[in-house]
Amino acid sequence: MKAAVIVNPAAHKGGAAKRWATIERALGKRLGPFVPQFTEAPGHATELARAALAQGARRVVAVGGDGTANETLNGMLDASGRLGVPDAVLCPIPAGTANELCRALGYLARPELAFDAVAGMESRPIDLMRVRCIGLDGRPVERFGYLIVSMGAAATISHRTSQSRWLKKLGGIAYLLMTPPVTLGYRNRAVAISVDGVAQATRSIFTAMVANTENGGGGMRLAPGAVFDDGVLDLIEMGDIAPLAMLTQVLPKVYSGAHARHPKVRMSRGTSFRFESDVETLVDVDGETLGRLPLEVSILPRAFAVGTAGQLPTR
Repeated sequence: MKAAVIVNPAAHKGGAAKRWATIERALGKRLGPFVPQFTEAPGHATELARAALAQGARRVVAVGGDGTANETLNGMLDASGRLGVPDAVLCPIPAGTANELCRALGYLARPELAFDAVAGMESRPIDLMRVRCIGLDGRPVERFGYLIVSMGAAATISHRTSQSRWLKKLGGIAYLLMTPPVTLGYRNRAVAISVDGVAQATRSIFTAMVANTENGGGGMRLAPGAVFDDGVLDLIEMGDIAPLAMLTQVLPKVYSGAHARHPKVRMSRGTSFRFESDVETLVDVDGETLGRLPLEVSILPRAFAVGTAGQLPTR
């Protein structure tokens, strides 16, 4: 399958550019001579992916973090969330601050498999999330994602981390360092929630996440048990918990997933969700700030494929 290589040199605050020579050699061993396409601004990967498919590429390589992979994937999809070319395959190469899709595929433990997948013929279908909210400019926005849609404090942590000039250079630990100041200063929102069209009670929410995978935020098990190809999304709500208790009793357990057992943490499942609040509440998709509430998330089962190599992790 013809491959196109899209590189975000700004990923990991420029770390991807520093690693590019090594990555290029590893790709060259699998692909032979190739001409990489470098992104120049946010959203450019989407344009490059769309052009690559039009030029005959069928394996689209995204070198960067989850933001780069998400942008690349959105360029492979049409407005309905279907692949513009049915046999196109996304191949992520971990080079960003957070590489959660690669983590779910087992590529952080065995990076060589990410490169092997580029030149291979194997792939695995994955569920897709359709996300609609209000953009930061006040206009409606729609995006497709594959990891986690977060709102509230988690989205604020991601947003402030991405805005820091130095913090993201620290990798996944950057989110951990931003967590205490956001948590202690955040005020819970009253959020009206609907699941599969059925209105739930309005609840006081610190943060809520609709998850397609259980991992996010640099290796945290945010939604234990979530599986990216089962046709269902997992909702986890962290409720009306005092900031200090959140910081000392709940958040320290997110890496193991034990936070889900806290009495004020609620988990449920569904295929569509809606969130509304009278207070401005940020929304994040796959580690990138998208906008604010109201938010709608729905699932498109097994809507795209990722390149694979070797045995995928089992749960």
